[in-house]
Amino acid sequence: MSGFKAFLLRGNLIELAVAFIMGGAFATVVTAMVDVIMDLIGLLGDQPDFSNYAPKDVSVGAFITALIAFLILAAVVYFAIVVPYTKAKEKYFPDADKEDAAAPEDVQLLQEIRDLLKAQAQRG
Repeated sequence: MSGFKAFLLRGNLIELAVAFIMGGAFATVVTAMVDVIMDLIGLLGDQPDFSNYAPKDVSVGAFITALIAFLILAAVVYFAIVVPYTKAKEKYFPDADKEDAAAPEDVQLLQEIRDLLKAQAQRG
């Protein structure tokens, strides 16, 4: 029973559950935004859903609709999430990238050993 309790109270499990819940809620928002943009495209082209479009009896309409929805989804995620997140990260955590770029201590040690061996081989 203590193993199960430790599993439930593990921090990563809670973080993962919150991430899934927030991801599901965010997916609903993004899907609604894609629907709005598809409707706006429909106002321009007189048909927001291209599923019935089949030139010369080739059913490409569903593909066109899916492709447009994907591009809109990618644009919404990029401009509504990625760009503001990147700007906020640069503003509030300017040294975060430098810390991430630093090699772990064991890798640095191995690099030093490599450099010493190179120097020794060049002398010998």
